[in-house]
Amino acid sequence: MAHNVTLIRGDGTGPELVEAAKRVLEATGVAFNWDIQEAGVDIMETAGTPLPPSVLESIRHNKVALKGPITTPIGGGFRSVNVALRKELNLYACIRPCKYYPGIRSKYTDVDLVIVRENTEDLYAGVEWDVHTPEAKQVIDMSGGKIREDSAL
Repeated sequence: MAHNVTLIRGDGTGPELVEAAKRVLEATGVAFNWDIQEAGVDIMETAGTPLPPSVLESIRHNKVALKGPITTPIGGGFRSVNVALRKELNLYACIRPCKYYPGIRSKYTDVDLVIVRENTEDLYAGVEWDVHTPEAKQVIDMSGGKIREDSAL
């Protein structure tokens, strides 16, 4: 039985990294039906958005996706695709297992832990305010002089 997987190549180094990951997965002998979707800065001109609705529809339908790196603009342009995916799909946690395997050279050998990183609040909430906006001013005022008046938040 083949597994349906949404495949988002991303942009920049994304396509190269996703192709390598795809080859590794296919080398397991597991069958995949890749539903190739485009997202990121490269699709903006034709789709009008870095995250077309078809991408979200595909992920919701398939329930699993392989996504390559996608450009996150600094200070403007468009909202981070990563933040949008986390919000739209309620991806609250990032699970990172860390384990040492005998025979693999490593600085540490007695490691077996799982890191759970909260993914949707704090720095990952995608809340930003430009310089001199009412929202930025309110936070700056609440800081008691610890944040400069000309700060964007």
